[in-house]
Amino acid sequence: MTSTRRDVFQAIADPTRRQIINLIAQQPLNLNAIADNFEVSRPAISQHIKILIECGLIDVKKNGRERYCEVRLEPLNEVAQWIEPYRRSIEERFTKMDDLLARMQKENGSNDKK
Repeated sequence: MTSTRRDVFQAIADPTRRQIINLIAQQPLNLNAIADNFEVSRPAISQHIKILIECGLIDVKKNGRERYCEVRLEPLNEVAQWIEPYRRSIEERFTKMDDLLARMQKENGSNDKK
């Protein structure tokens, strides 16, 4: 049996997993408390949590008989690093557009005075 390599990009590709991350980023929750926030089966939520654990985004800690999920956001740094060049490029384009609009406004304002 071949094992599937999971990464953080796979984890955040699914909207349910992103919602789970958002939920437990606020506070650690047990599996039932997480599942109560979704209209899918508990086994489906367990599968999502399993993937998040495999991707390193969740740690599960035992507290008595309960298992609490805690978020680990460090793996999201990989996503942030991947996005950064695109963010910078988009920011530069918006800056150029702002400059162009300011020039056009200035030119339009000087044309109005004539």
